[in-house]
Amino acid sequence: MYLVIACSLKSTSKSRLLAEAAERSLKSLGREVELINLRDFPLPFCDAEGAYADPHVATLSKKIIEAEGILIACPIYNYGVNAALKNLIELTGQNWQEKVIGFLCAAGGTGSYMSIMGLANSLMLDFRCFILPKFVYATGNAFEETRISDEGVEQRISELGHTMIRISSALRENP
Repeated sequence: MYLVIACSLKSTSKSRLLAEAAERSLKSLGREVELINLRDFPLPFCDAEGAYADPHVATLSKKIIEAEGILIACPIYNYGVNAALKNLIELTGQNWQEKVIGFLCAAGGTGSYMSIMGLANSLMLDFRCFILPKFVYATGNAFEETRISDEGVEQRISELGHTMIRISSALRENP
C-alpha cells in the first residue's frame, strides 16, 4: 500500500489538492493507496517524552511502517516545509526507515524551489530513505480556487507516481 500524506493544516490547502491528485493518479495505476490528511490526526508537539504515547502517533507510525512508498504533500512557508510535517517526522522517526519518498510542494513563488532539500537530506541520512530525485513544485499560478488548473502539474504528479511504483517495486524484488 502507498501513502499520500497531506501535511497542511489549512482548510483551503493547495498542497492538499496536490495530495488528492496524487491519490487519484496512484489509484488509476491500480495501486492501493491511502490519503492521510494531518488535519484529521491532531498531533501533540514532539517533546521527546510523553508525546510518543499519543494514539494518533501510534496510528500514523503503523501506517508509515506498512507503506511501500510515501508521497508527502506539503506547503512551503518561509523557505522551508511546514512545522506539522517536521513534527510528524520527529514523532514517527524510525518508522521511516528505508522508505521510498516523493514530494509534492505548494509554494507562493518560485524562490523556494530548493526548500525541500533540507528535509530530503535528513530523511536520506537519518533513516536511509530513498528520495525520488524529481518532485512536484507548484506555485499559486497552478491553481484556480479548489482545483489544479495547470496540466503540467497534473502530468508531473502522474510521472512521480509512476516513478514511485517503479522504484519501490525494484527495491522489493531486490532487497
